[in-house]
Amino acid sequence: MRITRLITAALAAGFLLTTTACGADSADNAASESRGDSGGAPAVAPAQPNEQAAPAQGAQDQAQVAPAEGKNEPAQAPDLSVDQRSIIYTGSITLRVENVNEAAARTVGIAAGSGGFVGGDNRNSDNGGANATLTLRVPAGKFSGVVDQLAKLGKDGKEESREINTQDVTEETVDLDARIKVQQARVDSGRRLLGQAKSLNDLVMLEREVATRESDLASLEAKKRRLADLTALSTITVVLLSPAAQVGPPGDEPPGFLAGLRGGWNALLASLGVLVTVLGALLPWLIVVGVPVWLLIWALRRRRRTVVAPATATPQPAVAAAAGDD
Repeated sequence: MRITRLITAALAAGFLLTTTACGADSADNAASESRGDSGGAPAVAPAQPNEQAAPAQGAQDQAQVAPAEGKNEPAQAPDLSVDQRSIIYTGSITLRVENVNEAAARTVGIAAGSGGFVGGDNRNSDNGGANATLTLRVPAGKFSGVVDQLAKLGKDGKEESREINTQDVTEETVDLDARIKVQQARVDSGRRLLGQAKSLNDLVMLEREVATRESDLASLEAKKRRLADLTALSTITVVLLSPAAQVGPPGDEPPGFLAGLRGGWNALLASLGVLVTVLGALLPWLIVVGVPVWLLIWALRRRRRTVVAPATATPQPAVAAAAGDD
């Protein structure tokens, strides 16, 4: 019995080992068949296209995921660079020149050469010296170059003064664009409603509303054109002075005690001048009218004295006679 049990256990163990080995071989064969491997070397070649396609597929997956992730990000304002901003340039320059008219002609030539024009020309000439004030409108992109060219017109290439100002109106321009877009939509809506009016009252009301909206739209567009003109063309004021001309008015002085004293003295002199002028105007009338009136008054007073003197002297003899009788 013991021998029989040993034999039976040995046969069972051998059967289990055989079954396990066969299952492993079957799994290996199945895996090889699923990969299409028929040998050692050929199995590597078909894997190369798959390896190249894998990155492309991954890139497509990333490209599909990236926009989906970007949809949740908040919108950001555009980053406007300097050349995209709306800036108004204005400047003024004062030059001392030998010949004002010649320098003015050269100034006009500089403006025309830069693609601009002269917006104003005011020239004066007197004993104190000649001067001219020219207002130039030049393209904004050539503003600095034109100012530098004008500075060379001064005597010995020097300038008396220069002032440059800038104003950034980008926000105003963007706001106007948005308001114009909204107002245009309102005008279009009003026109559509006007075409669908059924009664006379509705027609009159809609016409009034459309006219108001069109007026507001025209006002916004005018502001936009004004800003566009100021940003496209810069303004330069050129003051040309002869060697004897003054830079500014003689009364331009800083406030203070001396300035106040000088102003009071000048006011007193001006008042005395007015008084003397009035007296000079009245003197002929005083001579013509005053002298006869004075003579008439003097004659009347003298006559009154002559009449009063005898009246007071007459009672004296009578008083003397009465005293003698006593």
